[in-house]
Amino acid sequence: MPFKESGTVVDQIEVDGKLVPRYRCETEVTLTNTQTKKEYMSDKEAEDDVKDPNTATKEEHIRRDVKVTVPKMVIGSGTLNNGS
Repeated sequence: MPFKESGTVVDQIEVDGKLVPRYRCETEVTLTNTQTKKEYMSDKEAEDDVKDPNTATKEEHIRRDVKVTVPKMVIGSGTLNNGS
């Protein structure tokens, strides 16, 4: 089951003399054990499995798939046409 890391504005940077927001995108992360196919609900859960001496899980058995959601941005001047 994937877990989400929310997006947020990190700070602002100057581009062509104007301040624009720098954004950390929302991500959906799926951590999977490549040997057992177990899915983890957090980084900590995967780390705990690797550290657990009662399992054969090694760090290289953990696969991290990341889906990045990029916010819609307007570049240039003008107005948005919302289809109406």
